[in-house]
Amino acid sequence: MSDRYDALLLLSFGGPEGPDDVMPFLRNVVRGRDVPAERLEQVAEHYRRFGGVSPINAQNRALLARVRAELAEHGPRLPVYWGNRNWHPLVEDTVARMREDGVRRALAFVTSAYSSYSGCRQYQEDLDRARAAAGPGAPVLDKIRHYFDHPGFVEPNADAVRAALGTLPAPLRTGARLVFTAHSIPTAMDRASGPDPGAGPSGGRLYSAQLRQAGRLVAEAVRGPGAEFDLAWQSRSGPARVPWLEPDINDHLATLAQAGERAVVVSPVGFVSDHVEVLWDLDEEAAATAAKLGLAFARADTVGTDPRFIDMVRELVLERLDPTTPRRALSPLGPAHDRCPPGCCPAHLGQPTRR
Repeated sequence: MSDRYDALLLLSFGGPEGPDDVMPFLRNVVRGRDVPAERLEQVAEHYRRFGGVSPINAQNRALLARVRAELAEHGPRLPVYWGNRNWHPLVEDTVARMREDGVRRALAFVTSAYSSYSGCRQYQEDLDRARAAAGPGAPVLDKIRHYFDHPGFVEPNADAVRAALGTLPAPLRTGARLVFTAHSIPTAMDRASGPDPGAGPSGGRLYSAQLRQAGRLVAEAVRGPGAEFDLAWQSRSGPARVPWLEPDINDHLATLAQAGERAVVVSPVGFVSDHVEVLWDLDEEAAATAAKLGLAFARADTVGTDPRFIDMVRELVLERLDPTTPRRALSPLGPAHDRCPPGCCPAHLGQPTRR
């Protein structure tokens, strides 16, 4: 055994669970940033369309139950806790409870598969803040590696794309364009997200590189080696003066229609569950854009609680417990490092604002 751990922490973004939660939640998300009140109100309206409830907490409860059952049946027999960055159960409260329960050293599985400030380093800052708030005796908390190219993530996404293709009219399935989406981030944040082996010694852009690899792996699993696909972005939330990753999914759909494409499958490979950014930005806005353009549109599911994804969580835990466990990764970029190097993924203006 390389390390001894006595618990697992599921760490996520969090979301409101009623109309009265929406604005306090959004203020938590943007704390310390100069986000205009009118922008918060726009985002709040998206939540109100769903009764003021984000599905993410319910989805995390389902994930928590499945992971607990997996570890109870197959081991390692670790207690599993759950904490959020922005809404209850807050990670500070969870870590305090872990200390009270006598947890000394725990692994943290984050519901973000990629490298970026918001998807990685900020979660490490959340853990550090929670440990400081818990005070003396707080457990050591080690974050589990990224898993964007793990078979337990890629294979469920590929099956979801196949299922989405199956919902299109039969004559359009073979030629339907595969488009993968993820949360856009400022281009400066992407440049600082770590070295891309293809970008040279001074290159960054690990976030977008990992997403390209995930899209390639899923597309080739569905259509074979060399399969064509596109990577587009969604959910931009920063000021117009700050450059963000492009193209936006709606702009890209217009480009595809102009090029003569007739059908598209959109896969939100940047996310692990169907929360508000998927339900609103894709199922509402992108679907409406496609309809206006005359494009047949299908949206693939996220991995959710697919059994292969649950087994992957267990496998990533075993990696840290036993160095003889194979570290599976399907792309040239993986397997990712266990511990982030100093200076990796620093904060930049315009972090994502909702889930």
